[in-house]
Amino acid sequence: MSYIAASILFILSLSGLSQQETSRRGNYFGMLGMAIAIIATVFGGHVTAYAILAGALLIGGTIGAFAAARVEMTQMPELVALMHSLVGMAAVLVGYASFMEHSSTLIGAEKTIHELEIYIGVFIGAVTFSGSVIAFGKLCGKISGKPVMLPARHWLNLIMLIATVFFGYRFLAGAEAGAGLVPLLIMTAIALVFGVHMVMAIGGADMPVVVSMLNSYSGWAAAATGFMLSNDLLIVTGALVGSSGAILSYIMCRAMNRHFLSVIAGGFGSAGGGEAAEIEGEVQPIEAEETAALLRESKNIVIIPGYGMAVAQAQHTVNEITKLLTSQGKKVRFAIHPVAGRMPGHMNVLLAEAKVPYDIVFEMDEINEDFPNVDVSIVIGANDIVNPSALNDPNSPIAGMPVLECWKGETTIVMKRSMASGYAGVGNPLFVLENTRMLFGDANDRLQALLKALQS
Repeated sequence: MSYIAASILFILSLSGLSQQETSRRGNYFGMLGMAIAIIATVFGGHVTAYAILAGALLIGGTIGAFAAARVEMTQMPELVALMHSLVGMAAVLVGYASFMEHSSTLIGAEKTIHELEIYIGVFIGAVTFSGSVIAFGKLCGKISGKPVMLPARHWLNLIMLIATVFFGYRFLAGAEAGAGLVPLLIMTAIALVFGVHMVMAIGGADMPVVVSMLNSYSGWAAAATGFMLSNDLLIVTGALVGSSGAILSYIMCRAMNRHFLSVIAGGFGSAGGGEAAEIEGEVQPIEAEETAALLRESKNIVIIPGYGMAVAQAQHTVNEITKLLTSQGKKVRFAIHPVAGRMPGHMNVLLAEAKVPYDIVFEMDEINEDFPNVDVSIVIGANDIVNPSALNDPNSPIAGMPVLECWKGETTIVMKRSMASGYAGVGNPLFVLENTRMLFGDANDRLQALLKALQS
């Protein structure tokens, strides 16, 4: 009954997280469901090594609380990727432990089914672990965001999948004779290489989709762990996480006009059919005082946040500017691209943290058609999501991706530290358009200066 209650709370949690207004309540439902699940498992009669369990809970809880207290919002994507890797590693370790414990106690069809659960669970867990580690490295900048593709990479992936199936047959046959450990070890090594190869081939602009995809993988790994441990709640919870992550990945791919398989295969973020167009022209810099003068004369303003806003932790200053402009009778809205930042919903979380009203935050599809009526668009630390080459350069690595078409407005002000390319490593012709002005410097410093200029 506790597991049923926890499952219902997890479903209510996902439902609450689907809307910004109910997301806090959704978090509380999830926390309560997990607390019930842990308490029911500990006191359910299956656990006897309470000292070991207490030590594990204390160590894990301390690490989790320390990480949650210390991590910055800009580091949240890599923290999520790191947590996904731990779920994958847990599935691998549980798989090996389950194989060692039950290899001689089960017989017949029950034994075969259990061994198949172990094999699939270890495979999914190993792919999730190594892929998440590479995603963590890319998100925190320790590994380049550019795709690394080996020659004939698709053939290599196919060979690894065929080898996985072959060793799966050897594992099921050898397990009967007590010789299944070697095929399991070989498959684990192949799965680890497969996870690394798969994520390394995916470009930096696709990292939000990768995080969502790995979230789905971690859910399926948890479900596989539930089958191995005969734990109904793990199966239900893993299925919820796996399916919701898969649906989110599909939604994001559709928003980027990409097929999910092309993203996984490294088709996005790689080179197109030819050389990308060179960015030619001169930038037109602007200062905070001039920007303030433009905003005073404007009635319709759109703010486009990007990862640069997160790095500078400028969301609170942005909110102060928004409140000031709104009090002067101006229409201020935020435009959010589906893959802005480093993980799904990254910008929404930052704006919610700064208490920006939900009703002025719009998704790309809701606001794109209105840019011709916009007086001033302010792009804060974004690059790839406002890049015109996605629409007019078929050779661009981000060709075909829908972007926020801010250049159709009267004036676009882009705030960046420098002229460096974005996370996908793509030059942006927006910076040299006639109606674009570049406000260089740290986003928070420039916004503070802009706020003072507006107040004066």
